Amino acid sequence: MKAQVLTGIRQMEMREIPRPQIIRPDDVLLKIEAVGVCGSDIHYFETGRIGSQIVKYPFIVGHECAGRVVEIGPSVTNLKPGQLVAVEPGIACHKCDQCLAGRQHTCRKMVFLGCPGQIPGCLSEYLVMPEECCFDIEGKLTANQGVIAEPFAIGLYAVRQSQVFSGAKVAILGAGPIGLSCMAAAKALGAQKVCMTEIIPERVQLAQKNGADWVGNPHQENIVQSICRLEPGGIDIVYECAGQQETLDQGIELLKPGGKLMMVGIPREERVSFCPDQIRRKEITMINVRRQNHCTQKAIDMQACGQVKLEFMVTHEFDFEHTQNAFEMVAGYRNGVVKAIIKL
Repeated sequence: MKAQVLTGIRQMEMREIPRPQIIRPDDVLLKIEAVGVCGSDIHYFETGRIGSQIVKYPFIVGHECAGRVVEIGPSVTNLKPGQLVAVEPGIACHKCDQCLAGRQHTCRKMVFLGCPGQIPGCLSEYLVMPEECCFDIEGKLTANQGVIAEPFAIGLYAVRQSQVFSGAKVAILGAGPIGLSCMAAAKALGAQKVCMTEIIPERVQLAQKNGADWVGNPHQENIVQSICRLEPGGIDIVYECAGQQETLDQGIELLKPGGKLMMVGIPREERVSFCPDQIRRKEITMINVRRQNHCTQKAIDMQACGQVKLEFMVTHEFDFEHTQNAFEMVAGYRNGVVKAIIKL
């Protein structure tokens, strides 16, 4: 089968590799139809690492995908060949202390699609995953919507973890796919006002058209002053989705006493810092968000019933042969790209 393989910094090539086989009784062989390009994939593409996770070349990245069932193992009961499924990219052991505590997303033995040192990603024609990671979307969602279910599940998990309440006033710093997912989830779960910030003009317009109550560009205005004029008492919850020191600082400034800073973005730096005077005097709660946990099915259901409409996030599509072009576009934030999807 064909696969797109990282061979170096900003280098990808199409290679012929062996097709994966069903080995375990609960395995499902999928023919991949669509793959989303995620910010974490871009970290590996541009720098070859995220923190301690360092790529050893050649390596296949990609973890947002939807595909059609080709073959099933003998113990698979809920899927059959021909069904379209969305894929949950993390495979938990279900035996460690984290799994037993209901925290499969921080499983001690987690293996995650396209994560160095774990398992190759989904930028290939075929993929084998356990049945529990394959969510039936046949007749419910398109392949593109199935892809979007993965980042939306992260936004949904972040909003759930923040314990957003009816009437909450929230700010989302960064209007990429995860920020927009947080926006959709926050609105659906009762937030009264959603303020967003973004430096890319096309993303500013997209957020304005699709649910944000206010959107500002920090390159054009002091967004802390602007939001504080709108909400003099401060913001209840800030979702930091850019992974930047600047936006972390803005989040602390925006929060009211007792507010929550949800750290969703992945910084490229090994260390970030906070002003202890501000976070102590305001008694700010700071919560890291790690992927998603028990949110994939809900992310699918919310799309299927129309509670959220997320197709607007898919701004570009590429064929499989032009995967590197997709990565270059996303890495450079070119042409107003939000979510690029590679069609196989």
